[in-house]
Amino acid sequence: MATTPELKRLSESRDLTRIERIGAHSHIRGLGLDASLEARAVSEGMVGQLPARRAAGLLLRLIREGRIAGRAVLLAGQPGTGKTAVAMGLAKSLGPDTPFATLSASELFSLDLSRTEALTQAFRRSVGVRIKEEAEVIEGEVVEIAIDRPASSSSAASASSPNPNANANTNPSSSSNPNPHPSSSSSATLPPSAASKTGRLTLKTTDMETVYELGGKMIEALAREKVQSGDVIALDKASGKVTKLGRSVGRSRDYDAVGPHTKFVRCPEGELQKRKEVVHCVTLHEIDVINSRTQGFLALFTGDTGEIRAEVREQIDMKVAEWREEGKAEIIPGVLFIDEVHMLDIECFSFLNRALENEMAPILVIATNRGITKIRGTNYKSPHGIPPDFLDRLLIINTQPYTEEEIRQILDIRCDEEEVEMSKDAKVLLTKIGVETSLRYAIHLITAAALACQKRKGKVVEMEDISRVYQLFLDVKRSTQYLMEYQSQYMFNEVPQDGDDEEAMQS
Repeated sequence: MATTPELKRLSESRDLTRIERIGAHSHIRGLGLDASLEARAVSEGMVGQLPARRAAGLLLRLIREGRIAGRAVLLAGQPGTGKTAVAMGLAKSLGPDTPFATLSASELFSLDLSRTEALTQAFRRSVGVRIKEEAEVIEGEVVEIAIDRPASSSSAASASSPNPNANANTNPSSSSNPNPHPSSSSSATLPPSAASKTGRLTLKTTDMETVYELGGKMIEALAREKVQSGDVIALDKASGKVTKLGRSVGRSRDYDAVGPHTKFVRCPEGELQKRKEVVHCVTLHEIDVINSRTQGFLALFTGDTGEIRAEVREQIDMKVAEWREEGKAEIIPGVLFIDEVHMLDIECFSFLNRALENEMAPILVIATNRGITKIRGTNYKSPHGIPPDFLDRLLIINTQPYTEEEIRQILDIRCDEEEVEMSKDAKVLLTKIGVETSLRYAIHLITAAALACQKRKGKVVEMEDISRVYQLFLDVKRSTQYLMEYQSQYMFNEVPQDGDDEEAMQS
């Protein structure tokens, strides 16, 4: 039955979704902006921080237009005010084509690479190259797939060419030619083991219909993509690659059970065989690795990137510049997000100053929660622990503490994300705890309260569950108060007691 593969795929996708972990920012879907870049109060998982989100929205538009390559933006604010959430929303809003690389500043000091090399690789991982090339493709709607019984070795060898149009009957009137082996025809998904089989593929456009002879490799490729009659596919003549573009709109009236991700497209017009512009998106770092390692692109999977010589990068930059002049390539300035930027030392900041002036530089977004503190590697103090000359290059976006109403809305979103049903009174109590302690502490209590509710065999988290986990797990203020009360019983206590002061004066 033709609907079985779709149903199977749907159940598999549900199983995969069920085992995904819930992260700290897994509820973020975007920046929550409307068409005029105005921030909505609650949208796409984002709550509050309207000025910061509006500024990030303007930054988003400039990134998409490729206008501010080599600029840097600082997200500064107290802990727990949504700096990383804004950066994640920016990444989700950019789409799949724009590169977005994340890096924690403390990572640089635990890598085998030098700090400047690690930063250079992060920069080039954040710059994409959209390469355009023309390819001959066969594009049409699948009318019929006919698979013959395993042929003899000689006939199988002659039909195993990966080129799908090797023996194509390009007569437009061939649509009236009946299938000579009706008993072997199959409109359902192809069997996976088709290496020794031969067959025919009938494709059509709005203007013509053609039958192509299939070899074993093409049958395998069609089986991998689960191609069936009614699908609109594209065949690359050079590589034999099969791409399923979707289901034909003409088949949308069929009462087949289709998955939620099924896309309906129109039947192609004109000739079956046409020249088409194919676009590949890669990052500069991927090109560097492929050209600097003997195993080529496999080095990307082994993780053995290591140091890359400057000569290799210069040659790649020259080649990319040639492609840009010829119109074959386009630079996509992406985003590099560095969290905990105050952990960088003075040498890293000096490198960033120079790297931002490179024409291949991405947009740099950095975040910190430090106030006026020492610049690492020096004895000088500066706002956010960043040297003044680097601060001059930054557009600074401030994040503000959340209000009580915003904390309540964030807790509602997190309850939905963690699939915890909570009563109204319990949410009021949890909001009060978040205001008095911190938002992060209140979020931590959601799952813990749900487990306490399960233990008493309840269905909805009540105030008693919140109170129980509040007593079990201390927040920072209560933990500090406990330390102050019992400091004499801890080792290496540095807070002086009254008796210690008297002994010091007597001595």
